[in-house]
Amino acid sequence: MPYRKNPINNSEIHHVFTKSIAGYKVFNTDYDFCRIIDALCFYSLEDPPCKFAYYKNSIEKNSKSKFQQVQFDRLILRIIAYCIMPTHIHLILEQSKDNAVSQYMNFILKSYSKYFNVKHKRKGPLWEGRFSNVRVETDEQLLHLTRYLHLNPVTAGIIDRPQDWQFSSYREYLGLISEDQRLCSYDQFFKIDSKSYKKFVNDQISYQRELAKIKNMLME
Repeated sequence: MPYRKNPINNSEIHHVFTKSIAGYKVFNTDYDFCRIIDALCFYSLEDPPCKFAYYKNSIEKNSKSKFQQVQFDRLILRIIAYCIMPTHIHLILEQSKDNAVSQYMNFILKSYSKYFNVKHKRKGPLWEGRFSNVRVETDEQLLHLTRYLHLNPVTAGIIDRPQDWQFSSYREYLGLISEDQRLCSYDQFFKIDSKSYKKFVNDQISYQRELAKIKNMLME
């Protein structure tokens, strides 16, 4: 994916994504996935009162919810949906502070790169670029984009059912996550009925898989 960074203004919604270098698998264990998800939560805070390492250790020791661990006045951005894949990250974000998305992605990617390189005793960059982004224009487009994100692990053949992937916001959308564990905020954009949303997503599985096959054939 070529580096592309479109301007982001406050109150705009953007699909933000980044890939590892040469499709390198950077999330290999449940702990790896959980670490990046905890980072998504932590770095959305304005002026966090502690370092991420302390925050992460506190969660692990106390087994409390993410939002109980850190008190905050407001967020620098809103996470609407996310999906973490073995080689890439998909986010839907609404910026609420100037330059927030750039700051956010910089902290997240640097933090994970440092952790990964120490763990695997390697050096050098982990990501193709800082990130790429596309503006979401309408609520309808936003809803369809959440479905695309949530179907990524199914399309990739990792799982058969999107609800079996623990590292996306899909389970939040189905109401399978308790309120104090929720990472995303989307109620102001659309009202989610879990049964209807599940059908909305599942009805697209075959079509999205076929599109992926066509894409792969064209790239060969």
